[in-house]
Amino acid sequence: MQIKEITKNKREYMSLLLLADEQENMIERYLDIGTMFVLYDNKMVKAECVVTDEGEGILEIKNIAVSPESQGKGYGRKLIEFIEKQYKNRFNILQVGTGDSPLTIPFYKKCGFVEHHRIKNFFTDNYDKPIIECGVKLVDMVCLRKKV
Repeated sequence: MQIKEITKNKREYMSLLLLADEQENMIERYLDIGTMFVLYDNKMVKAECVVTDEGEGILEIKNIAVSPESQGKGYGRKLIEFIEKQYKNRFNILQVGTGDSPLTIPFYKKCGFVEHHRIKNFFTDNYDKPIIECGVKLVDMVCLRKKV
């Protein structure tokens, strides 16, 4: 397994980015300013992660996705562990914003994140179409944090 920083042609990974953020113009808000990492296993792309410096010692995961056929194999957790190690001397807090989904919230809690705050109506105010995960319409963004 290998994790590489991607500095050029980030849009080549758009199909993977869209797994975690369903609207391309929302991805465009952070893709160029963010730092992107891609996890390879047997020379195959398995997962990606984009992080941004939010100031005041906060590093935010803006996008993290694992290819559908590779989900449940620990690749997402490996990326989070890598990010923590990579940035532990530069940031105090690792933050992620996600929908209130039965798919994502338990994953982040298993990785040590705790709910910090919510952004009301984030998904209904910022996305063109409703986003449904596991039969749940996403409305508020749940922001979770952990110390790095």
